[in-house]
Amino acid sequence: MRYFIHLIAILALFLPTLAEAYDVLIVQSSRNSAYEEVLKGFRNTLRSSERLIVLTDYAEADIVRIVREDQPRLVLALGDRALKATKNVRQTPIIAMMALGIHDKSSARTNLTGVGMYIAPRPYLNLCQNMNAKRVGVIYNAAKSEWYLRQARQEARRQNIELVLREVSSPKETLSQLSSMAGVVDAVWMLPDSVAITRETLEAYMRFSHENRIPLVSFADAYLGLGAAAALELDRLDLGRQAGEMASALLNGTSVSKLPLSQPRRAVYKTNRSVLKNLGVILDQTETINISSSE
Repeated sequence: MRYFIHLIAILALFLPTLAEAYDVLIVQSSRNSAYEEVLKGFRNTLRSSERLIVLTDYAEADIVRIVREDQPRLVLALGDRALKATKNVRQTPIIAMMALGIHDKSSARTNLTGVGMYIAPRPYLNLCQNMNAKRVGVIYNAAKSEWYLRQARQEARRQNIELVLREVSSPKETLSQLSSMAGVVDAVWMLPDSVAITRETLEAYMRFSHENRIPLVSFADAYLGLGAAAALELDRLDLGRQAGEMASALLNGTSVSKLPLSQPRRAVYKTNRSVLKNLGVILDQTETINISSSE
């Protein structure tokens, strides 16, 4: 029975569609609640015909062939695997979401836009200011995050915060660079940098925070349970709304060149109260709130 179900799935994916043309081909990396939340915001904003392909449902998916045969008016790529799967789609507009790879220069192409994974620096630095952190450590990879740190430096100067930067070329350098910040920084700011932050380096961040009594400010609430003190996480519903607004503009004739890569507009602020208490850190705001990253 499983064989026949798998066979039907393959045929449905690769045989030319007999259905009418549709507006949006949604390529989703995996079945994930975060992607579903983004899609909810997208669908609430844009009423359009669509086809959904979840890449983990198939051993292989030829997205270029599907786009050529189905001729959707645009593609929505959710996640890095989806972005990679669309790399050879050159004519149809692509909106990428929830993909760190969209920031890489190698991903740049004239038919690609979307919303990035980096929240504007100001609300992060506001949070550090509320923690009375005047020296904030950041570990980063230049190829991944230098463009963002240019913005962060400007904002830090406005807030009289010193960014203590440590560059790494590979994850294995993270441990020594963390150690070099002991006694130097008042907080550590974790960026969504796929070289500086990996599964292998997470324990080092948490251990550094615990041993040096230094709060960690993260980009995802998943790290709160591991020991981070506070997080500014993407508002995924609003991320989907942003994508829906972009898609609406594209479907109405706006060119991709007039819709550059955007930063998320909103974030959700959360804290680990027990960690804050242990560190003796008092924040003005302790409830989960929405923060407009564009203010």
